[in-house]
Amino acid sequence: MRRDRLHRGIPVSAASVTIRVDRAFGPVVEGEAVVSDEGFSPRYDLDRWSGVITRRGHKLEGVNIRDKILFFPTAKGGIAAGWAFHDIKAKGIAPKALVFGVTNPVMVQGAVFANLTITEGWSRDPRECLRSGDIVRVDPAARTIRVLKRAQ
Repeated sequence: MRRDRLHRGIPVSAASVTIRVDRAFGPVVEGEAVVSDEGFSPRYDLDRWSGVITRRGHKLEGVNIRDKILFFPTAKGGIAAGWAFHDIKAKGIAPKALVFGVTNPVMVQGAVFANLTITEGWSRDPRECLRSGDIVRVDPAARTIRVLKRAQ
C-alpha cells in the first residue's frame, strides 16, 4: 500500500482516512479542508463581507473560508451566530461545511437555516489525521468524512 508523507509522525494514506461523526445535517459536499486547533465564531472571528478570519491572534487569521470545509474543535458564540451563517450564505462567502468536535444549538440552527452542512462529534480528531489543503468529502447521511486527496 502506498503511503503519503508522514503527518504528525504517522504515515497516513488518503484511502485510510475516514472519520465518523455523531450528528450531521445537510447535503453531501466535497472541498478543501481547513483544520484549526481553535474554536470558531462567525460573528466575532469572521469579516462577514470578505469571508476572511480577521480576529487578531486567531490561529487561522487571514484565511478565507469561502467554499472550504472547516474543522474546529469547538463552536464559539451565541444567538448572533445563527443569523451570521444566513448572512454569509446570502453574500456567497459561506463555507461548504462546518465540522465541529462540539457545537451548540444556535450554531446548528443557523447552519440548518442557511442550508450549510454541519456535523458534530468525531471518531478521530481531525487535527491528528487531516491537514489543511486535503480534499475531503462530508456525507451527512452516512455520517462520514473521507479524505479524497492529500494536500501537496
